[in-house]
Amino acid sequence: MGAMSPWHWAIVIVVLVVVFGSKRLPGAARGLGQSLRIFTSEMKELQGEELQRDGSAEGAPRESD
Repeated sequence: MGAMSPWHWAIVIVVLVVVFGSKRLPGAARGLGQSLRIFTSEMKELQGEELQRDGSAEGAPRESD
């Protein structure tokens, strides 16, 4: 019941073309793709920094109480 049929997708696409126009849609899709690429690269960079920090913390000598 929650899944969209091909007819639903066709209606959504037609509405998007009518609302935004056929000239603006490729630019919007391009901008969305670039944003997604930037987001994923930043997430990978943050994960790499976190792994580096965790690795250096494990190798550091611990102070005794």
